[in-house]
Amino acid sequence: MTPEARIPEERKTAPRTLEPLIRPARLRPGARIAVVSPSGPVPADRLEPGLDILRRWGLEPVEAPHARAVHPELEYLAGADEARAQDLQEAWCDPSVDAVICARGGYGAHRMVDLVDWDAMRAAGPKVFIGYSDITVLHEAFAERVGLATLHGPMVGTETFLKDPDTQESLRATLFEPETVRTLGLPGARTLVPGTARGVTFGGCVSLLAAGIGTPHARSSARGGLLVIEDTTEDPYSVDRILTHLLRSGALAGIAGVACGSWEGCGPYEQVRAVLADRLGALGVPVVEELGFGHGPTGLTIPLGVPAVLEAPADGGPATLTTEVPALI
Repeated sequence: MTPEARIPEERKTAPRTLEPLIRPARLRPGARIAVVSPSGPVPADRLEPGLDILRRWGLEPVEAPHARAVHPELEYLAGADEARAQDLQEAWCDPSVDAVICARGGYGAHRMVDLVDWDAMRAAGPKVFIGYSDITVLHEAFAERVGLATLHGPMVGTETFLKDPDTQESLRATLFEPETVRTLGLPGARTLVPGTARGVTFGGCVSLLAAGIGTPHARSSARGGLLVIEDTTEDPYSVDRILTHLLRSGALAGIAGVACGSWEGCGPYEQVRAVLADRLGALGVPVVEELGFGHGPTGLTIPLGVPAVLEAPADGGPATLTTEVPALI
């Protein structure tokens, strides 16, 4: 047997370069937005104010049947896996629904993602999908199984969405006036590794990206992509382990650049920063830190699956991520 014959068939072809995904339509006043809980249960005292914000924007929120459910035995889940998958699928396939937003993250998306009929989801056509944290699992599924661009953005039952005006405005503008929010980043965003990179955005909560390696329909290549990552309550050594796992697996091979968001509760930031510089600096691509998305006090909405330019100035100027097209059409 020749050495080439021992190479698995899927590795004989060159890894594909990430291409822009299908962008759904922007929302209009009166649009119906389904609220689902694919992961953990959402407290009622947070959900109600979040729904009121959507109503003030002129949207009509529609709660999925199990949006407020709690699993009778596993209280960290918002109901049974089958019920959570059914809620997502039925909301998506309902022609009267224009968008789907998650109530919160937590844990549970990995348990239900393969129970969804993704062929039916793809046949239903493009819609807006919003969430972050554990919802990273579903962002990856929409990208790989539906070919759809999604929004890594705030969820209606989260404290940041309820309390931070910048978080609210970032999502509102993205939904209704996406051409006005193409340049993303808080004033404190800065360069970790200088340079300019172009590519298609992908990513989310970095521990969830690492957990997806080796699972069915996992992303086969990220070549040419702009990785956006953040996380919460992971100690610096854990962030190191997660990034090392991604590096050793080859999941980051060929990426064009990295945009880092918040690392809320991950220990002293200077320690986290040292880990990011050590692990991501080895990639030899531009890296930006503290862009302002994720679990922090402000969570900007970041489109996933769209072409963008990452600017990491060497002179200390503001670091930015600018999409080449609006997030929604």
